Amino acid sequence: MSLSAHFVEISGSQRTPVRGAKSIGEIPGDERFEVTVCVRRRRALPADAPAGGPHRLGTHPPREKFAADHGADPDDLARVETFAAEYGLAVVERSAARRSVILSGAAAEFSRAFNVELHRYEHAHGTYRGRTGPVHVPAAYGDIIEGVFGLDDRPFARPHFRTGARGQGPGASRLPANGYSPIDVARIYDFPQGATGAGECIGIIELGGGYRPRDLTTYFAGLGLPAPKVVAVGVGHGRNAPVGSPDSADGEVLLDIEVAGAVAPGARLAVYFAPDASDKSFLDALTTAIHDSVNRPSVVSISWGGPEDETTPSFVTQFNQALLSAAHLGVTVCVAAGDNGAADMGPDEWDGAAHVDFPASSPYALACGGTRIDGVNSRGPLESAWNQGFADQEGDSFGATGGGISDVFPVPAWQSQLALPASANAGGGPGRGVPDVAGDADPASGYRIQVDGQVLVMGGTSAVAPLWAGLIALVNQKCSKPLGYANPWLYSHSTGDVVREVLQGNNQVGPGQVGYACGPGWNACTGLGTPNGAALLAALEG
Repeated sequence: MSLSAHFVEISGSQRTPVRGAKSIGEIPGDERFEVTVCVRRRRALPADAPAGGPHRLGTHPPREKFAADHGADPDDLARVETFAAEYGLAVVERSAARRSVILSGAAAEFSRAFNVELHRYEHAHGTYRGRTGPVHVPAAYGDIIEGVFGLDDRPFARPHFRTGARGQGPGASRLPANGYSPIDVARIYDFPQGATGAGECIGIIELGGGYRPRDLTTYFAGLGLPAPKVVAVGVGHGRNAPVGSPDSADGEVLLDIEVAGAVAPGARLAVYFAPDASDKSFLDALTTAIHDSVNRPSVVSISWGGPEDETTPSFVTQFNQALLSAAHLGVTVCVAAGDNGAADMGPDEWDGAAHVDFPASSPYALACGGTRIDGVNSRGPLESAWNQGFADQEGDSFGATGGGISDVFPVPAWQSQLALPASANAGGGPGRGVPDVAGDADPASGYRIQVDGQVLVMGGTSAVAPLWAGLIALVNQKCSKPLGYANPWLYSHSTGDVVREVLQGNNQVGPGQVGYACGPGWNACTGLGTPNGAALLAALEG
């Protein structure tokens, strides 16, 4: 398709095919789908979001005022609707708060509106609708439209959970053979007593799968708890749709709900179900959760992600802007750091370099790495970085905590005093260090979870994000105000006892042992360390 003079390129929208993929033909012109158009803010947000902590608690604006001040201008939304009508596209939804207009149409109409060619691509892991090169918009709308997502529906994010208990290693005899309950893990980390998360809402992002209420009823009864209030929120065409297998996205959904619900049994859990793991669905789910004026989550848990350089800069920018909005609204976003060590890719796709998982690498995310609990004594848990090596191609449960030095985001102010390690990639960095904190993630010391009628032991950094989200819900309840953007406060208090350093282990994987090692202070495996919940609350209250 030739580029007309009146079209302009959307910055950072360049696409290349998935490695090893080939086109098997053009998308039929009458194939219908939906696209999310991201619109500029009516007023820019300061990049230095208000830090959480006792001196800033309660300073966040209501969602309605934030939308009026920093959402999309209604006139800009109207102009996008005019653009859609010009090209025969229908408006499905528009949101000033989310800065989004959802458009529906046929492939031929989208190709004409955004000056792209759409093909079906085939590769080792399946097929997808895709494009190459950048997305364009008519020049008259170039200053309004900042991103277009959904033309290409390749999966970006993957769930970060692992099952089983392989690679027990030294000290395994001290661990429960059938794993810990989330209540056990909360007790080990001394989570605050006398709090249930009542009055708080934990948002949980899911990109597929679902849960059956009877699993939750049975599971929580076994813990001696009532089943928490769980609200399934459909995003686009997404819904609570159990697959029926613990190895599917169901495993992620139940792990998230059961960990968060056991830690904070009084909290309401709003689970945002998007239809797939594409960048469009991921972004739609996050913006829906952050700007949800009905459920109003004060903390969001994300257990999905992918290598930060495996998607477009445009997507990273818009997702990061959504996380910035969360920080200004006082919503803490806990994100799993990945389960394939510093490679952040499985052995069948790894390119030999270190990668950092996104959205954990965003400076506005509380990135959650993984440990193994090797035992517990009177002073607390004995821990090391989770590292069982690469998962084999049969999917057996090896894995290692993600972490490293971002190639996309610079060093944030609150990490500027750290002695960050050099990037494992030649010429890489300096950049934002990942993760920020950690928690139990090794399936060898994992969590007993019920999925699709089966009880099994699960781990992965997927368990750590809802664990920290549950802790923050408890803290928010006790403080009667949201912690909000936690990173600056946590780093300024890391020399106290609000976190416990992890000194042993690494996240090195692959033949070249690419990765990083634990050590005193912050490290690129377990961050500042694992939670000391009671001390964290005392520091906030003090």
